[in-house]
Amino acid sequence: MKYLLSLCLLLATAFPVFSQVPATPNSKLKTQNSKLEQARRILKNTPVIDTHIDFPWSLVERNEWFKPGYEAHALRHPMGDFDYERAKQGGLYGAFMSIYIPASYQKLPPGSAKAVADSLIELVYAVAKAYPDKFVLAPNAADIERNFKKGIVSLPMGMENGAPIETLADVAYFHKRGIRYVTLAHSRNNQISDSSYDTLRTNGGLSAFGRDVVREMNRVGILVDVSHLSDAAIWQVLATTTKPVIATHSACRHFTPGMERNLPDTLIRAIARNGGVVQVPFSHYFLSTRSREVFFQAEKKLKDAGLDENSPEGRQFIRDELAKSGIGVGAVADHIDHLRQLVGVRHIGLGGDFDGVGLALPPDLADVSMYPNLIAELLRRGYSKGDIRKICYQNTLRVWRASER
Repeated sequence: MKYLLSLCLLLATAFPVFSQVPATPNSKLKTQNSKLEQARRILKNTPVIDTHIDFPWSLVERNEWFKPGYEAHALRHPMGDFDYERAKQGGLYGAFMSIYIPASYQKLPPGSAKAVADSLIELVYAVAKAYPDKFVLAPNAADIERNFKKGIVSLPMGMENGAPIETLADVAYFHKRGIRYVTLAHSRNNQISDSSYDTLRTNGGLSAFGRDVVREMNRVGILVDVSHLSDAAIWQVLATTTKPVIATHSACRHFTPGMERNLPDTLIRAIARNGGVVQVPFSHYFLSTRSREVFFQAEKKLKDAGLDENSPEGRQFIRDELAKSGIGVGAVADHIDHLRQLVGVRHIGLGGDFDGVGLALPPDLADVSMYPNLIAELLRRGYSKGDIRKICYQNTLRVWRASER
């Protein structure tokens, strides 16, 4: 044993190949910090596009909308996940504002869902109008890079739930208002499509009207978003569309067997053949079966402790509980790895679902300032700068441009 140790010391002295020395905690930390700094340097020249941020509806949920000066929440919103300060820190310059329509509006008189959509669109307009040096609407794909060079955060819009589309004319109407993707259904079946969460399967996938809606979206230049749809509906979208589709916030079912909300490998491959992109979400709901259990347990402990989830104490309590699990950027990167192995980097994007999943976000991806943590993890896994640029924005712009032709 002493001989072996002496030999090793001799060889190390003669041939000091430091990369072969086992990493100490300090060297590991130094490597982590190095990758994080590299990630930040990359993001200085690489805009992040996130295809799903629920900032507008978060103001409604917190009763902050319509109060005088509500637009200022876009500058600083510590109780939410998105604001200007943190977007700049995280390199987020293409923040798709989700115009979310709760399924409950589908039961109300015709026009009700459309009125909600219009009011949320007006909210985004108001933010851009109030702070033109910080935010700007982005109706075209080319706007993202142009605004990034000016240091301005683009606010394109996507509509989550096609319930407001009651006639084919509504497709062109919402395109004119700035909507650039539509998630055909949300938590319940609607007049267009079946939802992965609704077991009734009213339409058997897409309705006949839904097929017409997809064709009209192709015609006017609105991307079809297949997140939330039943498997049958997604297959029928792919059989109908003539343009690439997106899944704005869908993870891989490989990690959540039996959960239809996430995409199976067969559909991931089909979306890639279509030229589309799958945008990976960050929520504990979607990352793995275990991550869901961890979050639900944390919620129960929060309730048992008598804390309000909307209080600073409640938010910190949940983050501390989730941190104990060790589930974080690595789990999100696992989904990106899986997609890369299946279909290649060309078909991967980011759709964090910020402000849409409550506290169910990993502590190291808890708001829009934290994209560098994910980029650093991808660097550690051997992704190139070119790969990262594709994932951050180029893939999304590619499918967006294809819809504009």
